[in-house]
Amino acid sequence: MPTMVARIVHTTIDRPWRAVYAFAAKPENMPLWASGLATGLSPEGEDWIADGGPLGKVRIRFAPENAFGVIDHVVTMPTGLKVRNALRVVANGDGAEVMFTLLQLPGMDAQAFETDAAHVARDLTALKTLLEDGGAGR
Repeated sequence: MPTMVARIVHTTIDRPWRAVYAFAAKPENMPLWASGLATGLSPEGEDWIADGGPLGKVRIRFAPENAFGVIDHVVTMPTGLKVRNALRVVANGDGAEVMFTLLQLPGMDAQAFETDAAHVARDLTALKTLLEDGGAGR
């Protein structure tokens, strides 16, 4: 497979990076800020199941808890397609930088890629608002 167009969508959060990671890495917190998972996640073995969202029923496997701020996850679509998502939290001074690497998948046109990038940006802004203004994870 050839390389894909990539874009890093990011936001700065005025909270310690470990606090941001501890909150953002919990699958049960993701529906609070990741709108594609707004219907919630249910644990099933090592995976989590999202059902009823815009993508239909999807299976998600998250990276194990780690000391590096990695929240990578593989989403298995109803078609069997596996989408590997890179999500990272790193220190940025006394705060955190949250970065999602968005890839333009084969067959995805430029408009769909832009729509996905805007969607990820909204989700990261929601995470920022929750952690800075809403006091989540304190």
